[in-house]
Amino acid sequence: MSDAEAALPIDTGENLAVLAARAAADMKATDVAILDVGEVLSIAGYFVIASASNPRLVRAVVDDIEAKVKAELGRSPVRTEGVREQQWTLIDYGDVVVHVFLQTVREFYEIERLYMDAPRVAWERPEDSSTPT
Repeated sequence: MSDAEAALPIDTGENLAVLAARAAADMKATDVAILDVGEVLSIAGYFVIASASNPRLVRAVVDDIEAKVKAELGRSPVRTEGVREQQWTLIDYGDVVVHVFLQTVREFYEIERLYMDAPRVAWERPEDSSTPT
């Protein structure tokens, strides 16, 4: 095992989902959520859902997620859809599907309503969720 391989975090679906959610938040995506859809879907274990305020930000969030997942876990998506349109981009890692929406498109499709029974996964770093005093 090389030093680079030893430095990579453990490659689990949940770790990938958390990494993608944090990357999206770091790029100023909003309303970032991870849904554990493994019990209701056979196609994936986790959905990461994020919103962006404009099409360029959709693209930037997608690019950053792909770069960070590749750098930290050594994984590339199985497929990516919607990149050109920059409205609803889907990054499919097999066990994790990342949805980056333009805010208005997310509001229209209300994807969380389809999976309202799926548990949410905590992903924020402790310092992210604290409020300033």
